[in-house]
Amino acid sequence: METALFTLLGTLTGGLVTYLLQRQQFAHQLKLSREQNKTEFVAERTAHYFLSHQGYTDRSFEALKKHLGGFDDDELRKILVRAGAMRTYREDNTEWWRLLSRHEEYIKKKTEELQKQIPLKTF
Repeated sequence: METALFTLLGTLTGGLVTYLLQRQQFAHQLKLSREQNKTEFVAERTAHYFLSHQGYTDRSFEALKKHLGGFDDDELRKILVRAGAMRTYREDNTEWWRLLSRHEEYIKKKTEELQKQIPLKTF
């Protein structure tokens, strides 16, 4: 009877130690994960900030890359997509980005520019 009791006590102690170690390891991994995602979240907010500028609907990839340093080109493109941006290319094959939510504003602005360039005929 005593042997069974000591066996049960040893098993419970071992289980408790294992539980506490796993809990501590999980908390550490969760903290590391939050820190890693924090960098990307801040980068998305910064990208959104630059793309939301009142005077500019588009930003060149080079300008965004300059302000969001520390990411390689493909990582930065993924961050821009997560921030709600879409990529376009200009006539000189440069890469430009704009928020999808500002696409109608861009079209309206371009339409107004075209209307200013076309002279009105009077009869």
